[in-house]
Amino acid sequence: MVVTLVVWFFATGLIAWLDNRDRTTFPRALAIAGVGGIAGLIAVVIGSQMNTIAGAYTGFVGALMVWSWHEASFLMGAVAGPRREPSRPSAHGWERFVDASSTLIYHEIALALTALMLLSLSWNAPNPTGAQVFVLLFALRLCSKLVLYAGVPNEIGTLLPPHLHYLCSYFGPQRFSAAFACSLVGTIALAAWLGANALAAPAASAKVVSASLLFALGALGAVEHIFFALPFRDGALWGWALPSRTNRINA
Repeated sequence: MVVTLVVWFFATGLIAWLDNRDRTTFPRALAIAGVGGIAGLIAVVIGSQMNTIAGAYTGFVGALMVWSWHEASFLMGAVAGPRREPSRPSAHGWERFVDASSTLIYHEIALALTALMLLSLSWNAPNPTGAQVFVLLFALRLCSKLVLYAGVPNEIGTLLPPHLHYLCSYFGPQRFSAAFACSLVGTIALAAWLGANALAAPAASAKVVSASLLFALGALGAVEHIFFALPFRDGALWGWALPSRTNRINA
């Protein structure tokens, strides 16, 4: 769990720092992220054949590297969607949902295809940790996007780079929506189930490490939903990764 927290904290900060730099740095950053993503894919495949504790960590880190590649490509604007402008005030209901989906549909398709690829590569493998981690991240992130669209009590969006601020116009009103309530209960229940699996796994085994890594990610997903309901800035933990914003605030 400590490994999950440390990797999640610094990986999120690194991506936020890269995405908030001058846009002229994006091509090089995307190239580096691409190399990292390919290395992560290789790590997931290698780890899937290692039924050991090292294999569990290898698959976990590999999946996060592939995930970070996708996140960087989205936040840098390379893979997003055909619509890249604020929400139309006249759009409501299904029309608004289609507009919102059009801002990131290419990204979602890329994530779904990658999840299917990792699942196929790890099918019947002795250690599918990497594929399981990626699918779990995909499911949690999709839930977060849907509840942001429906509306959450807290204001969200301080981590978005300036060129993606138009996405905030697609967020729902600040309210405790039914969709948010269902997602909150669902993520807590999922984290509890993953925690039960970790407790039931054999001690000092690859299975308990894999199950604990999945539980830690599930717990982080539940905590993220709790943050949606609290007066807590989503970028407060990563102020060190946003020096330009911090300097403006201090000034």
